[in-house]
Amino acid sequence: MTELISTFIFLFAVIDPIGSVPVFIAVTDGLSEKEKRITAFKAVLVSFGVLQFFIIAGELILDAIEVPLPAFQIAGGIVLFLFALTMIFGDSKPDEEIKSVKDPSEIAIYPMAMPSIASPGAMLAVVLLTKNSEYSIFEQVQSSLVMVSVLAVVLLLLLLSTKVQKLIGSAGASIISRVMGLILTAVAADNIITGIKESFGFII
Repeated sequence: MTELISTFIFLFAVIDPIGSVPVFIAVTDGLSEKEKRITAFKAVLVSFGVLQFFIIAGELILDAIEVPLPAFQIAGGIVLFLFALTMIFGDSKPDEEIKSVKDPSEIAIYPMAMPSIASPGAMLAVVLLTKNSEYSIFEQVQSSLVMVSVLAVVLLLLLLSTKVQKLIGSAGASIISRVMGLILTAVAADNIITGIKESFGFII
């Protein structure tokens, strides 16, 4: 149970459901309530497809190009760390992704599904959480189900986006996004340390 809670918190921090709410509100401004609901469902469904693909094929792709998982873990940890720093010191997630909106007709896919929900950090996270050498099939299925539960939270928040926005405001979403970024820096550092230990056989 503790591992499942830890996985949930990790994925919640990476996917950042609350940070996606202001983005959704901004890019769906002017749409009817029905169109907003369709956009929310489509964004979450596409995100699930992308992340599930990385759960199933991520490690296989690495094996095919002969990149050892510890090397990917170190590189991914560095990328995740830099991503987390942008959440803390740069534009907040809502501010940054609202700026990227160009084609309203495709907002469910971009920027909602990618990079808002299924972000590069989330793709890396699901690969690391389903390593074949470390986790059994049952544990990988559990991680996949936890991911689905986080996406369910995303969907719920998007459907309630107007009420959530009134409750926390743009400033609240920005603060939460930065706190999530701080959590991610610690997770990224742990991934780098673990990758180094596995690469060089260190025992700490």
